[in-house]
Amino acid sequence: MPSAKEKVLMGLGGAAGAGILAWRTMFPWIGYDLEMMKAGKKAMDEIAIDVAKRRFAIDMFEEQAANHPRDVMLIFENRAYTFELMNNQACKVANIAMNWGLPQGSTVAIFYENEPAFIWTFLGLLKLGLGVAFLNSNIRSKPLLHSIATSDARILLVGSGEELHQAIHEIKGDLDIPIFVSGITSEEAGSRYQSMDDLMLTSQPSEICSSIRNTVALISPCIYIYTSGTTGLPKPAIVNIAKGVGFSKFCLFSGMKKGDVIYTTTPLYHSAAVLALFCVMNTGATMLLRRKFSASHYWSDCRQHGVTIAQYIGELCRYLLAQPEDPEEGVHNIRVMIGNGLRKDIWVEFQKRFKIPKIMEFFGATEGTTAMVNVNGRVGAVGRMSPFLNKLTPTPAYIVKYDPEIEEPYRNKQGFCEECKIGEAGILIGSIPMIYAQGFYKGGKAVNEKKTLRNVFKKGDAFFTFGDLLYKDSDHFVYFKDRVGDTFRWKGENVSTNEVANVLTGLDFIQDANVYGVHIPGKDGRAGMAGILLKDGLKFSDDMLPKIYEHCQRNLPGYARPLFLRFLKEMSLTVTFKQRKVEVVKEGFDPSKVTDPLYSISVDKKTYVPLTLDTFSQLIGKNGQKENY
Repeated sequence: MPSAKEKVLMGLGGAAGAGILAWRTMFPWIGYDLEMMKAGKKAMDEIAIDVAKRRFAIDMFEEQAANHPRDVMLIFENRAYTFELMNNQACKVANIAMNWGLPQGSTVAIFYENEPAFIWTFLGLLKLGLGVAFLNSNIRSKPLLHSIATSDARILLVGSGEELHQAIHEIKGDLDIPIFVSGITSEEAGSRYQSMDDLMLTSQPSEICSSIRNTVALISPCIYIYTSGTTGLPKPAIVNIAKGVGFSKFCLFSGMKKGDVIYTTTPLYHSAAVLALFCVMNTGATMLLRRKFSASHYWSDCRQHGVTIAQYIGELCRYLLAQPEDPEEGVHNIRVMIGNGLRKDIWVEFQKRFKIPKIMEFFGATEGTTAMVNVNGRVGAVGRMSPFLNKLTPTPAYIVKYDPEIEEPYRNKQGFCEECKIGEAGILIGSIPMIYAQGFYKGGKAVNEKKTLRNVFKKGDAFFTFGDLLYKDSDHFVYFKDRVGDTFRWKGENVSTNEVANVLTGLDFIQDANVYGVHIPGKDGRAGMAGILLKDGLKFSDDMLPKIYEHCQRNLPGYARPLFLRFLKEMSLTVTFKQRKVEVVKEGFDPSKVTDPLYSISVDKKTYVPLTLDTFSQLIGKNGQKENY
């Protein structure tokens, strides 16, 4: 018998209502698609209108500054920054940059920590149609030099942090571009640097005419965001003007509007923070920015500043759960939390304990051609990928079978890929629209070809490959399974196995290193582990361990340093001479499974210490407690 709701549908709609019921009977998941379509269609419509009018992200910001100058755009360290103030500072930067005489499309690299100057410097450069490279403020030495070089930056701007100054000082001899530094005077700058602070004091906040951007194209660079990959060093992923417009419409999925306050604790050089910033520029909402994430201050920050939307990464959620319970932790105005990496095993606990009405998990990649959003609230899902939605979207995506032994998509006898069945994990691929005509990364054809999968379903087709394993349930919700290939994720950052291996083999006693990620119970992502092969004729000695620790500390950011070492008798290779990772990943760092000598990092002792069954038991029993790594 039809329900009361079904009777109403049939009565009101007649054949139409019966048709809907028939669809729901044949495709019970169609209702989930309709909810997704509601937000998705509005986003696509607004993108089309803005692109047609050439209304880019910087234009949205300037409109907010002109129409709502006194509204607060940013809150940082208990100080409010209005749209007017941010625009005035951005105009000062733009007028300084005008004197550099750079043609549109040129790149300026910025090396800043989270601070207001990061944002107004970026906006000022956008006013002139320049591309801006967001350098990772945690990298040093060779990776930092590489990042600057691959961006083709004509100018380098450095923030006010002393650690940033030291990092640039160490490589200044290898840089042949002008360097403008904040936090120092002209007298302190000497002959190699110029004081950005002194220039800002004398620069005028006169507005830059928007007509200067008339020649900026949709595929012109907006931002370069760095991502680790198979080359072993950071690569500049291209966020062009068109993609920036798309970023600004992400707000439609969360319902962000003027009056909302979004809390961002991730680094501004991350695409997640960029999404939040562009949504603020579009809606006129307020961003609450923290220099660094603090679990102990998180909920008090939310209460103090009236946060209504909060961003997260999975590890952040675990840190919050590890905090002692506080009667006020659920007292806040948050209506939705948006982010990625929140695993199914803590989703319900997190949402219930902290009284979060809605969690909106999404999946994508900075350089990726498509993205997914879980607007339905299905626990553990990163989005939806139904046959119906794939027919409607301009960038359909598929999950295809993957061969873990050869670390490539599976191909049948005809040489084509095959879609995975429901519940079967495979690699995500996305179609490539025209806005990616210049590639996914800044660089030559080779670096972009590595992310392009050709002849997938037919001869001549091409797809972007994400490098992640996902699977679908019977309702076509998509779930993250694992990362594949040469990167893994730890502490919210992508770690390149090749980059870590290259650093390790820089030591004169190491012949080769097989770097991979291993799972620690209770932790998101995978912790770094290195299988080390000593050079012929060398025997292991204890003094090698502090040398490895010191070398990694000097040459790798904290999240990329191996937590575990395994000293190998020989390097296991495939028939194509690739390092075997499947077996060692399965064995992990369990002394009961591994016969090779194992060591774990000790930050207190500044070395690696033997990993015994007792210390192994202690490590896997921490469950989010403070660790010594």
